[in-house]
Amino acid sequence: MNPTFEPTQAGAGPETPAWGAVTSMALGVFGLVTAEFLPASLLTPIAAELGITEGAAGQAVTVTAVVGMIASLLITSAARRIDRRHLMMFFSALLVVSNLMVAAAPGFTLLLIGRLLLGVALGGFWAMSTAIVIRLVPPRNVPRALSMVFSGVSAATIVAAPIGSYVGEMAGWRFVFVLTAGLGVIAFIMQYLTLPKLAPSGTSSLRTLGTVLTRPGIALGLVAATLVFGGHFAFFTYLRPYLEMDIGAKIGMVSALLLGFGLANFVGTLTAGSLIGRSLKLSLAVLPLLMAAIAFVIVTTQPPLPLAAVLVALWGFLFGAVPVSWSTWLARTIPDEAESAGGLLVASIQFAIGMGAAVGGFIFDMNGATGVFGISGLVLAVASIGIILGVKPRAQVSLA
Repeated sequence: MNPTFEPTQAGAGPETPAWGAVTSMALGVFGLVTAEFLPASLLTPIAAELGITEGAAGQAVTVTAVVGMIASLLITSAARRIDRRHLMMFFSALLVVSNLMVAAAPGFTLLLIGRLLLGVALGGFWAMSTAIVIRLVPPRNVPRALSMVFSGVSAATIVAAPIGSYVGEMAGWRFVFVLTAGLGVIAFIMQYLTLPKLAPSGTSSLRTLGTVLTRPGIALGLVAATLVFGGHFAFFTYLRPYLEMDIGAKIGMVSALLLGFGLANFVGTLTAGSLIGRSLKLSLAVLPLLMAAIAFVIVTTQPPLPLAAVLVALWGFLFGAVPVSWSTWLARTIPDEAESAGGLLVASIQFAIGMGAAVGGFIFDMNGATGVFGISGLVLAVASIGIILGVKPRAQVSLA
C-alpha cells in the first residue's frame, strides 16, 4: 500500500502519478488554511466571550504566523532523517489537537497555545509540500498536481470566512473549531492510506538556507513577497469588523460578502495561469498595485454596502493569483533547492501574516478598520514599486 519513493534529483519523479497522495496533500492544506483563517471571521464573538478587544483577538493570527515562520525555516534541518510520509501525518495530527484545544479554551492563554501548535503544523507542512508533491508525480504532471494543492487553499478561503462566521453565529465559535478538527482527522486518514514512504532527500540545513538566500535577486524578491502578503492580511484580518462597524452589515450579509470574497478568490486562482503566461513580472507587480487602489478607494470614499461588496470581491479575485504568482517565481528561480526555498518563502509569508495582524491590531484599536486599510494600501503600493524596479523573474523552465 505504501511503497518507498527514494530520493530523486530535482525534477525527477515516479513513472505513475500518485493522485490519491496528491489529493491527501490538498486535504491537509485545506484543513490547515481553514484553521489559520478562522479567527478573521470569528474575531467579534471570540473577543466578546473571552473579554478582550478585537485587536487582541487578532493576535491569535499573529502567534500562528510567527511560529509558522520559525517552523518553516527549521523543519528541513530538524527533520532531515524523518520519512516525509510520517511528517505529513504528524502535521495533520497537530491540526486536530490544536483546534480541539482552541475549542475547549477557557481563556486567552490556552487559545494562544492551541494556535501556536497550529503554527508548527502550518509552517512545516507548507515548507515541505511543494517538494513532496514534485516527488509524487512525473515531471509532466507537476503543474496539475500543484494546482490541486492550491485548490485546497482556494477552497479554504471560500469556506473559512463565510461558513465560519455563519456557523459561529448559529452554534458558537467553539463548535466551528471542533468541525475544523474533523478536517484534520480526514486528512490524516487519507495520508495514511495514500501517501507512499518518502525517504528524506538532500542534506538541507540552516547553512543551505543561507546559501539560497544569497543568490542574486532572492532576498529582494522575498522582501517584496513579504510586503504583498502583509498588506493583504492586514486588510483581510480586520475585514469582518469593517463590514459590521463601518458598513453596518448584519451577520447574514457579512457571511454573504465573505462568501463572495472566497468565490472570487477561487476564480482568481483559476485564471492566474493565463496572467502568469503573459508576463510573470507583470502579474507580480500589477496585482498588489490594484489591491492598493481598492484600499485607497475604501478609505477615501467610505463606500455604501453595494460598492463595498464589489470592492471586497475584486480584492479576493486579485489576491487569488498572488500565491500562484510567487510560487511560480520561486519554482523558476530556485528549482534545485525546492525544500529550502519553500521554507524561505513560507517563512516570509508567515512573517507577513503575523506583522499584518499584529500591526493591524494596534492600528485598529486606535483608528479603526479604515486606518488599517490605509496602511495596507500603502504597503502594497511600495511592494509594487519594488517589484517593478528590482525583481527579475527568470524565463520559464520546461518540466517536460
